[in-house]
Amino acid sequence: MGIKVTRLIAGLSLFGVFALAGCAAEEVSVSEAGPPTEGDPLKLYVFQCGEIDFPSITAFGVNDDETLVRRLVVPCYVIEHPKGTLLWDGGLPFSMADPAGLQTDAAGWQTDPNTGVRARLQQTVKDQLLALDLGFDLSSIDYAAFSHIHYDHVGAANELTGATWLVQRGDYDALMAADGSVPAVDPSLFSEIRNRPTQVLDGDFDVFGDGRVRLISAPGHTPGHQVLYLKLADFGPLVLSGDLYHFRLSRAQRRVPMFNVDSAQTLAAMDKVEALVAETGATFWIEHDAKLFETLTLAPGFYQ
Repeated sequence: MGIKVTRLIAGLSLFGVFALAGCAAEEVSVSEAGPPTEGDPLKLYVFQCGEIDFPSITAFGVNDDETLVRRLVVPCYVIEHPKGTLLWDGGLPFSMADPAGLQTDAAGWQTDPNTGVRARLQQTVKDQLLALDLGFDLSSIDYAAFSHIHYDHVGAANELTGATWLVQRGDYDALMAADGSVPAVDPSLFSEIRNRPTQVLDGDFDVFGDGRVRLISAPGHTPGHQVLYLKLADFGPLVLSGDLYHFRLSRAQRRVPMFNVDSAQTLAAMDKVEALVAETGATFWIEHDAKLFETLTLAPGFYQ
């Protein structure tokens, strides 16, 4: 039987104040990435890895009358680089794609009876990769990096049998401590990957060493939250937001969710990432933005 929906989806509808944690955000400059690189282009594949629907969004620091948006998309991404593949974010827990023993409606939505929050996962990224036959699957992915350790971003974690896990120290330590200081974390979703090759990071990290795929430390949402910077040859530079923002209003007005572990760190992370966006001219994708997601090219199509 899958993880109970109450345990899964209550974490993102929290209405309380949580412990503060983490360390100060760092400055980042594009000069750190080195000169432009030649050679094979990157490919970015986008996958739909779940949906979450909220009756109220006040926990995100946004009043219900400020936007009509209630549904968030949950994406996954695979970056194909000449030196290897990287999975960025892993979607909802795979158990949610199996309705056996779970209370779902005809459309596959599971509803938390206490909060009214609904979630569904129609097909895991593992099954999508097998069906699409792109030349790689979860077992052959070389690196895995999650924007943070909340349950809706790490569903694929235990299936990554050959990947090295790239994780910021703040999230790694919080997960190992398992002290409840970070909400919406299910340690069972890391039961296998935590025993596999892991590289614990202390700040920004150039994954393949050529400046084209960079993890940018942006703590505050969780102690080790990070965003992803890509330098795509045709599309141009792109930043994938993780949960730095959930709504367009959040970005426009610097709104901080109530369940972030550190508001000051969150605001510093916003400043840092926005400076990177301005300096590089990067496109910025709010990952949970369902309206934006509807405009994206999904796998087997790709961006390069």
